[in-house]
Amino acid sequence: MSIINTQVQPFKVQAFKNGKFIEVTEADLLGKWSVLVFMPAAFTFNCPTEVEDAADNYPAFQKLETEVYIVTTDSHFAHKVWHETSPAVGKAQFPLIGDPTHQLTRMFGVHIEEEGMALRGTFLVNPEGVVKTAEIHDNSIARDMIETLRKLKAAQYVAKNPGQVCPAKWNEGAKTLTPSLDLVGKI
Repeated sequence: MSIINTQVQPFKVQAFKNGKFIEVTEADLLGKWSVLVFMPAAFTFNCPTEVEDAADNYPAFQKLETEVYIVTTDSHFAHKVWHETSPAVGKAQFPLIGDPTHQLTRMFGVHIEEEGMALRGTFLVNPEGVVKTAEIHDNSIARDMIETLRKLKAAQYVAKNPGQVCPAKWNEGAKTLTPSLDLVGKI
């Protein structure tokens, strides 16, 4: 069963954000868009590059009233040390969620049982707490937050414009489509 268009279930986890430990629950995802970025573990090779990419693009996410959450199966204590020792991760001003009980990795379908870690998964959640996009990668393939921003803008556009769809490679300001019989076989 796909996670798309399903409600995020109740959860409670600890995170490190801006020098403090905080609690994050499903209620924190309500009222704004959220991007959950799952990574296998702190102190790995590809993960810091992705955290840095998210940090470099964080102002663009904030402009779109969207919070970014990085999630690994480590503890929030490990994330504190990771933030303090990695120049790339040290740029993060968003929550670094610890999921040592694997509650979130299992909920979002990215848990690797044999390893106790997560696959690289990216999920956009709308302000009502409903999952609108899901992307899962092998752990050797890092992601691009510019593409995540493009998908976020598309998801926000169709949410505000019911009946419209964003075609391939759609970017903000580009033409959208209104599905109808008139388009069948003509595109």
